[in-house]
Amino acid sequence: MRIGELARRTGTTTRALRYYEEQALLTSERGGNGYREYGDDAVVRVRNVRLLLDAGLGSEEIRELRACLSRDLTHEPACGEALGLYERRLDAVRARLRALLDVEERLSAQVGELRSAAADSVPS
Repeated sequence: MRIGELARRTGTTTRALRYYEEQALLTSERGGNGYREYGDDAVVRVRNVRLLLDAGLGSEEIRELRACLSRDLTHEPACGEALGLYERRLDAVRARLRALLDVEERLSAQVGELRSAAADSVPS
C-alpha cells in the first residue's frame, strides 16, 4: 500500500509516517515509480508506534521494541523487551514527578514569604 493509504488506515499523517521511517520504526520499499510501498504489517506497526508514543515513550525507546512492533501490542501477550523498558520509563517518570513536587514546594514557600513580606510592608 502507498503512504496515503497507510495514513488513512492508521489515522496519522504522511509526515508522521516519513518521520517513523527516519527513526527506523517503519520501513518501506520503493516501487518502480519511486513511491513508497508498505507491507500489510505496516498498519499494526504504525498503530503500535502511536500507542507507545502516547504512553510517553520516545523514538529511541520504541526502537528497542522493533522486534515487537509487528505484533498487536494491545491484544497479544506482552513482548519480553517491553517490560524492562516500561519499568525504566516509569522510574524516570516517577523521578521527574518527585523533582517537580520539590520545585512546587519551594515555589509555594517562596510565594508565601513574598506575600507575607508584602503584607508587612503595607502601611496601616
